[in-house]
Amino acid sequence: MTRRAEAGLIVAAALIASVGVAIVEFTRGNWLNAQVALTFLAFVASFGGVHLAVIRWAPGASSLLLPTATFLTAVGFIEIYRIDSEAAALQRWSLLVAAATASMVLWLLRRTGVAVFRRYRYVILAIGVAFLLLPLLPNSWIIHGATVNGSRLWVRLDIPGTLRVLSFQPGEIAKILITIFLASYLAERAEAMSVVSRKIGPFKVPEPRHLGPVIIAGAAASLVLIYQRDLGASLLLFGVFIGMLYIATGRSFYVITGAVLAVFGGIGAYATFDHVARRIEAWLDPFSHITDAGYQTVQGLFAMGSGALTGSGIGLGRPDLIPAVTTDFIFAAIAEEMGLAGSLAVLAGFSLLIAAGFGIAIRSRDRFRKYLASGLTIVISLQAIIILGGVLRLLPITGLTLPFMSYGGSSLLANMVIVTLLLRVSHEERL
Repeated sequence: MTRRAEAGLIVAAALIASVGVAIVEFTRGNWLNAQVALTFLAFVASFGGVHLAVIRWAPGASSLLLPTATFLTAVGFIEIYRIDSEAAALQRWSLLVAAATASMVLWLLRRTGVAVFRRYRYVILAIGVAFLLLPLLPNSWIIHGATVNGSRLWVRLDIPGTLRVLSFQPGEIAKILITIFLASYLAERAEAMSVVSRKIGPFKVPEPRHLGPVIIAGAAASLVLIYQRDLGASLLLFGVFIGMLYIATGRSFYVITGAVLAVFGGIGAYATFDHVARRIEAWLDPFSHITDAGYQTVQGLFAMGSGALTGSGIGLGRPDLIPAVTTDFIFAAIAEEMGLAGSLAVLAGFSLLIAAGFGIAIRSRDRFRKYLASGLTIVISLQAIIILGGVLRLLPITGLTLPFMSYGGSSLLANMVIVTLLLRVSHEERL
């Protein structure tokens, strides 16, 4: 795909977002207003700005990633605007900030490339763990942690002299930093971990001195997340560890061990945390808990069932009846108002994004870039699988956000950075 075609697809996705906003205004009895133009301008300025940054600092990058991300963001924004216009206005600002950050990342890596990360991998790991610890800051400080829905995931900044509060989730950035560390570490130790082994029963396991730092880093990050009761992010990070270890070594031992540990971890969480037990019970039989933990799942199922093939129409459904619909259950809102057709379009978008990411990893000749692209793609794919599985009742609800589509500036910024790094890796492999 040429850069001109890429630009055309970005503009087309911006038009989809603005037309969706216009349809919502029509259903409210309004005529075209400034919100339509602001939406179009925000999408063109943000993704178009990243497009120009790619042309300037990564001209050899893949042309599949940016249009796909724009499309997914556009579809999610339509539903966010339809449910909560004020949240949509904040999402537009978040989109501009995320795009500016992505462009800055490309500028910073214009000469050194992603190889600079290898020299500072332990510093990056320390910063990642520090980000995970930020929500534990005491409430008496200007910058402090905050507990939302039983999980202490947020960091808030009280602006002195005003009543305004800025909030963000540092864990979204931490997962990128930890993935970079893993890619760098495995790039140097993968051969030793896959060849030098000890035999324990029928299994061959790597030498502890090679696997030790990875286990320590993973255990430390997981324990922090479990202490914060962010079990969804803990599951995501665990899956990234297992996936990258398998890609680096090709050993099924890691997959089998990871599956066993995940089962025992789930049983332990069920027995230890009340909110986890309620979510699992609601997952197994939501209609028996329709007045409590199962209400969200049941409303999501009703919404998706009423969407049928083409949906009720944008602005004509009742996704507002679903709790946390703009974050956890944005896909249910899309399925209700855009039907099976819209749902399949979203799934196709994620499939293309994930396939493009793994394609970059497969084509990469450098081991570090291969593992980095694989790890970043695993982050997006696992997050999408976990949240979509929760909405479709294939998995328990974990509270993660759907990449690019759910409301939230922290998540949007993190996913934009992931796409930017993938763009940079694809550019470097063509040099």
